[in-house]
Amino acid sequence: MAKAAKGQALVIVESPTKARTITKFLGGDYIVKASNGHIRDLPNSAAEIPPEIKKEAWARLGVNIDDDFSPLYVIPGSKKAQVKDLKDALKKVDRIYLATDEDREGESISWHLVEVLKPRLPIHRLVFHEITKGAIQHALDSPREIDQNLVQAQETRRVVDRLFGYEVSPLLWKKMLPRLSAGRVQSVAVRLLVERERARISFKKATYWGLKGVFAKLDGGTPPDFEAELTHIKDKRAAIGKDFDPNNGQLKEPGEVVLVDEKTARELREQVLRSKPVVHSVEEKPYSTAPAPPFVTSTLQQEANRRLRFSARHTMSVAQQLYENGFITYMRTDSTTLSEEALKGARDVISKDFGAKYLPQEPRQYATKVRNAQEAHEAIRPAGESFTPPSAVEKQLGAEAAWLYDMIWKRTVASQMENARGTNITVRVDAGDARFRVSGKTIEFAGFQRVYAAELSELGQRSSDPSYEERLLPKLAAGEELKSSAIEALERTTQPPARYTEGSLIRELERLGIGRPSTWATIVDLVLSRSYAFKKGTALVPTFVAIGVVGLLEKFFTNLVNYAFTARLEDDLDAISRGEAERLSYLKEFYYGNGHPGLHALVKEGESAIDPREVCGLPLGTTGEGEAIEVRIGRYGPFLTNGTQRASLPDALPPDELTVEVAQKLIETATQEPEALGTDRESGLPVYLKNGRYGPYVQLGDASADDGKPKMASLLPNMDPKDVNLEQALKLLSLPRTIGEHPDDKEPVLAANGRFGPYVKWGKEIRSIPADQASPLDITLEQAVELLKQPKGKRQTAKPKTLREMGKHPVTERPLTVLSGRYGPYVSDGEINASLHRGMTPEGITIDDAVNLLEARAARIAEGGGPKFAKKKVARKGKASAKAKKSS
Repeated sequence: MAKAAKGQALVIVESPTKARTITKFLGGDYIVKASNGHIRDLPNSAAEIPPEIKKEAWARLGVNIDDDFSPLYVIPGSKKAQVKDLKDALKKVDRIYLATDEDREGESISWHLVEVLKPRLPIHRLVFHEITKGAIQHALDSPREIDQNLVQAQETRRVVDRLFGYEVSPLLWKKMLPRLSAGRVQSVAVRLLVERERARISFKKATYWGLKGVFAKLDGGTPPDFEAELTHIKDKRAAIGKDFDPNNGQLKEPGEVVLVDEKTARELREQVLRSKPVVHSVEEKPYSTAPAPPFVTSTLQQEANRRLRFSARHTMSVAQQLYENGFITYMRTDSTTLSEEALKGARDVISKDFGAKYLPQEPRQYATKVRNAQEAHEAIRPAGESFTPPSAVEKQLGAEAAWLYDMIWKRTVASQMENARGTNITVRVDAGDARFRVSGKTIEFAGFQRVYAAELSELGQRSSDPSYEERLLPKLAAGEELKSSAIEALERTTQPPARYTEGSLIRELERLGIGRPSTWATIVDLVLSRSYAFKKGTALVPTFVAIGVVGLLEKFFTNLVNYAFTARLEDDLDAISRGEAERLSYLKEFYYGNGHPGLHALVKEGESAIDPREVCGLPLGTTGEGEAIEVRIGRYGPFLTNGTQRASLPDALPPDELTVEVAQKLIETATQEPEALGTDRESGLPVYLKNGRYGPYVQLGDASADDGKPKMASLLPNMDPKDVNLEQALKLLSLPRTIGEHPDDKEPVLAANGRFGPYVKWGKEIRSIPADQASPLDITLEQAVELLKQPKGKRQTAKPKTLREMGKHPVTERPLTVLSGRYGPYVSDGEINASLHRGMTPEGITIDDAVNLLEARAARIAEGGGPKFAKKKVARKGKASAKAKKSS
């Protein structure tokens, strides 16, 4: 590495990991420091607003609308030490290099650093797409200035998102439900989920029948037999799923196809069995399949979601780790372009590992759709001119990083290989009035598919790409007689449109031109974290709250959740980043409108026009008795009502499963008085076991206007409601109970069940009762005194009880178990623990649910959101952690 010309230089990057990696390539003439992301932002709370600004009308918003939308930037308390450290470092150097990431946000971080540090030194902006010695040297040899167009585009996005979130969200709080949020892109993403769920709700299934035949050559062959599906009856096509209207379950064009019912299918089966099958035709067409382009951000997220079951956020977290350790190029990009260095690296691998016949004469070039050439530099690929083998990545960063890197390595190498070539074969077989069809292919030259050979051999477990499937057929000729070894009549039903997964949602947002590489993972994460969706397996299921919010936005903020309108706003931001448009005119049009109402007018109109009684009601339908049932969004969330009676909704109930019949049963169950466990001899009151919003509990007596609220007690952790009897219920209702007098001062020692579980109390001293040692119902005075002797926070924790062995993780193959912890059941793979969400039970949780919970927890850990295993965090007094709030 070249030596600095003068004294020391300060290099500022975003993360400590990136700083450590770059330090390895720089000599002692460089001090490398991390900013830890943004060092300032719009105020996150009232406490962060400077006193001289607090009285201003716009202070809460953090943007002065009347002063050309000037933002109020503040340095949060959590960043002040970092800023001081950077300022101290500036005193030791004679120049500064800003080496933040190469996208808009990285450019913005560099600009903020200059604005805050105010260095009176030469300032250079370093840009590199990979953290390698050569890339860093090249950047040092050709530094540039901060690109103000990119900065303006990012700051405009930040202000727009702030305006949308801080203007629309309070309206949702007022008209619908507290703590709801709205976002310029987030709300559009939620609308996609809701529209798909509406399609599932309106879907009417249709049933049709078909035949599957097993045929073989008369004189044998290889393979010995093959399967074919019914396609025609007497030259008329048999109806299949696509022929039915999903909204009514009827055929779209009844005269064009034959609807095969059970009777027809069984009669046709008998006829086929009696017939002599004959090959009607054999069609052979050569094919040539080109490899997919190298990964961009969206395709990486989609493929990692499909193959590795990584969430979008987790994918980006692992990719960031790979980038900062110098294994891959920058992971936020729209470009499929590969540099000359990358092309040479890929072609070297192909020549060495696969042979010359797999190497095209010329490198492949892939067209990039995105217009923003300043931001889209190169595809995601292994860094450097010599690609690191995946085994080396695993040794340094672990299995997950190696899996993702392996995907990137294979995709990059495959993109520069020869096409796969072969022959597509279609065979049609006539048997009686029926005609069957089977398709297959022969692979003559594997081409790029050689890269994926190992995973393709795993019975398709890691790839569902049909181009990788080969169905073998015997050599057949038109007019050749066959024999049928089996004919099966099959009932089939049409299926509703599939819900979005994280990957398919990102693909749809990309197709619509909504969001950009740096925002997609955040968008998905916001949707899941704001009570707008939950996961069922890998599918994203919108909640009833999401349906209500989208309904409100569609009616009163039509343009702002319109896909084309939102995409145009993204294009305008891109134009600002290219210097083709101006920030102020964009903001004025968004806020005040231009041929369409702007945000300001829409919010003002919404204040008076939105009727909470209307927007908070989601009609389900009418019962056979003419009783209207609806879901209403109340202060504590959605519930069912028929106008006079109410019922809670299960947290994990998908909206398309809530029919009028299901709703009616839920209301009936909720309004039925539970049978008493028995009667309390002392009071003469009945004792009930009930299930409430926070779980099962026991209750003494009935509520009345005279006596007020009856006494209630929650069940202890690990108590099964089915096993609770009258004696246990009365013991629970007796809590807190006095165990006896403490031998030191004769003060009472109490046993109780609290918010955080069972505990004992003596004066101001409180200790939790370990689940495997005792229960507050029967703990003795001696046991309680022994517990109270233990120092707070240093007692030995009880070994968690295994509630269920689930099997192996589908990717890591680690054993998955459900355990009982201090704060309830949780799932673990031996390395990471994740609490079960409300509504989940140890018996009902699936492997997909467990994987999703562990992924979300792993992503949070990667971002500094806590340790792998649950440990109590002791907050320092007087220091509140500032939450970094990002809008989509």
